[in-house]
Amino acid sequence: MYSVSKSTLKAVLTFALVFLITFPSAAQKHKIETKKVLKDSIASLLQKLDSMQKAYDEMVSAPFEEIAIAGEDDNFGPEDGEDDPFFNTDSALVAWYDNLRRHTQDDEELMEAGEMKYTSDIPDNVYIERLNRINTSVKIPYNDVVRSYIIYYTQKMSRSKVGRIVGLAQYYMPIFEEIFDQYGLPQELAKVSVIESALNPMAVSRARAAGMWQFMRSTGTQYGLEVNEFVDERFDYIKETHAAAKYLKDAYAIFGDWSLAIASYNCGPGNVNKAIRRAGAGHDFWDVYQYLPRETRGYVPAFIAAMYTLAYYREHNIVPSHVDTPPQVDTFHITKNLHFGQLAECVGIDMNMLRNLNPEYVKDIVPGKGKMRVLKLPYSFSGAFIDVQDTIYAYKDSIFFDPVKVKEISSPRSVRAGSGGSSAPTYFVYTVKKGDSLGKIASRNHTTISKIKQWNHLRKDTIVPGQKLRIYNGRGPVASSATASSGGGSKPATTTKGGYVTYTVRRGDTLYSIANKFSGVTLNDIMRLNGLNRNSKIYAGQKLKIKKQ
Repeated sequence: MYSVSKSTLKAVLTFALVFLITFPSAAQKHKIETKKVLKDSIASLLQKLDSMQKAYDEMVSAPFEEIAIAGEDDNFGPEDGEDDPFFNTDSALVAWYDNLRRHTQDDEELMEAGEMKYTSDIPDNVYIERLNRINTSVKIPYNDVVRSYIIYYTQKMSRSKVGRIVGLAQYYMPIFEEIFDQYGLPQELAKVSVIESALNPMAVSRARAAGMWQFMRSTGTQYGLEVNEFVDERFDYIKETHAAAKYLKDAYAIFGDWSLAIASYNCGPGNVNKAIRRAGAGHDFWDVYQYLPRETRGYVPAFIAAMYTLAYYREHNIVPSHVDTPPQVDTFHITKNLHFGQLAECVGIDMNMLRNLNPEYVKDIVPGKGKMRVLKLPYSFSGAFIDVQDTIYAYKDSIFFDPVKVKEISSPRSVRAGSGGSSAPTYFVYTVKKGDSLGKIASRNHTTISKIKQWNHLRKDTIVPGQKLRIYNGRGPVASSATASSGGGSKPATTTKGGYVTYTVRRGDTLYSIANKFSGVTLNDIMRLNGLNRNSKIYAGQKLKIKKQ
């Protein structure tokens, strides 16, 4: 999103207000007959101006106020920390997380790159020859859209930003590629993370997708990530990469084409299937290109451009930013509730350091009671923690843990959207902009037009600039009884047989939609248990094994 200062916005709107008052249209002139009418008009317009300013302030501030970006509050530096043993020992780790400050992709700018038709002094045959040398399982044709995205990454994006991405990739890509290899997936799929977050593990989108791979809460829990009041494993980039690998493996099982699997990561398999049906023929990203949501049309070309950039950044004189490798860390198994404040006071480690190393613990609490948790500490603090490990849990426990909080931590609520849990679904308010449509808004927020209409009690698809819309994470509010009776919001019909939980197929079900109904179950799990493949047909009344009891 382009940056606009509050003062600039207010100046532009004030000018527009004065212009409208000074030069009213012919249709307006006959209405302005008295000073009172004029005064009322000015008051009304000023009120609208204040409302627009407030909406703008909320829009630009909300995404970043909820998550503390790593390094933002670090106050260590040569001026005031040279004599501090923490600074001398772990300044490299502070520098590492400082490199992760707010450098996510600008989604609007990224979407527009393919429409700009950028040009370059580099001949097409050079781009083609370089792309052909990339060893990949993903089809990488060369066309105007791909060229524009390559030029965007190598020439139009700021040199510091692309240099930072290349620098971070040199650390993260080997880790991601090893994980993808464990699942038998093409290692180059790891570059999808570049498009999602510019390799920022602390990223949070306007739609509340989180982490380096930008999982929504519902999809994350489906693929094994724990998300509740105290733990959000979307910020653990190792666990989130495993979840991304599982998703892409499932998507390939559905579409049999890596470019379509990658596209589904952006807009969901439903939208890709819809595009395939509309295209009527072919089974390739470029066959269905014009039928995909606008954002998704640029997703695969951007992925190709990211592969190109990481392979040929030297040829474009791009200098990778220096990224200090994090110092060695120790991991400890925690089986009791532990507060970062206890660690800070007993061990002497900075709170921001604890948050940076353990970002999945979103309330500064390791909820170890009832489930073993992993705590990461810099190696230099391992000995100090071991020395106090037997007593630290009781240190100021009445201050850090009140009885109500302890009870909540002992049984954290991991509510999957639409699962009927006690927590209310979360949402944010979106202000409609000029040029928006329900389809565009649904695509950006990984939902559907019908859901947005239901959430906002809309009868028509028409929306206007300035209109407020509620956008929920997951499925939104629990369906009404009428919806539930038709199968839209009711619980899956399951029985137990032969040591397995079995599901009775309903009309309209697909293997993918069935997998979505069960936490921790993937499409591949269902196909393996029932001897099915991606082309298998299912029918209403059919019994499917889901998982062991």
